[in-house]
Amino acid sequence: MTRKKIIEWQLNHQIYTPFKPIVNFVENHDRPFAAYLSANYSTLNIYKNNQSLKTTFQIGVIGPNAFGKELQNFVHTMYGFEEGVGWKYQIKNAAGLNLNFNHHKFLLKNSTNSFDLTWANSSKLGTIKTNLNTGLLARFGLLPLQKIANSIAFNSGLNNDDTNYNTEKESFFFVKPSVKYQFYDATIQGSFLNTKSDVTKELVPLVFHLEIGFLFTVKNFYFGYTYNYNSNKSKGLFHSKGQNYGSISLNYRLK
Repeated sequence: MTRKKIIEWQLNHQIYTPFKPIVNFVENHDRPFAAYLSANYSTLNIYKNNQSLKTTFQIGVIGPNAFGKELQNFVHTMYGFEEGVGWKYQIKNAAGLNLNFNHHKFLLKNSTNSFDLTWANSSKLGTIKTNLNTGLLARFGLLPLQKIANSIAFNSGLNNDDTNYNTEKESFFFVKPSVKYQFYDATIQGSFLNTKSDVTKELVPLVFHLEIGFLFTVKNFYFGYTYNYNSNKSKGLFHSKGQNYGSISLNYRLK
């Protein structure tokens, strides 16, 4: 039985470049330039057995019609960087239709509610990406940890008068290792709907991911910093030991 339902609309823009966006010779493109623009509609259902399922439908376009070159050059101009070189070799235009699923299942917690473990799974099927992902999410709370139904860890902290939850303060570290099996990625291989892309690469099917971070709330704001690592997603990359990067999140709840 559903305990809470959250509906989400999102405009999504993804840009991919070789190891640096200024690569003068096409033979040095270790992965294709690619851009993907989509409109997303999601429903997040949280169930009374402490599980959640998020279903997302994406419709969009990959290729020059996604305006990746224009957006990147706008940002580079704004900050005084050189414009990207090589976008004329980007993945060609094709329709983007994808159906994505994210599932979480609570496994265990300690007696003080300062540690818990959740099984995290996701899958994607469509003309842009098709893959399966499974892993574990471990949380270490500085405050009592909230359940799947009411936590920023699962994007379920929104409440209104129809829910049985109040918005609670949260502060916790987390570690999330996972393994993904890739069947298809149009941003690397080119779309099967348009096979005329000049630069395409071969996938590495099995990819390891690691996220380590800290999330906390301040009134209606919530903040986060995450260190991300993933092993190589395609063959022949300039950096052979995977990818390391950080991400910062800032969100405001209206309710």
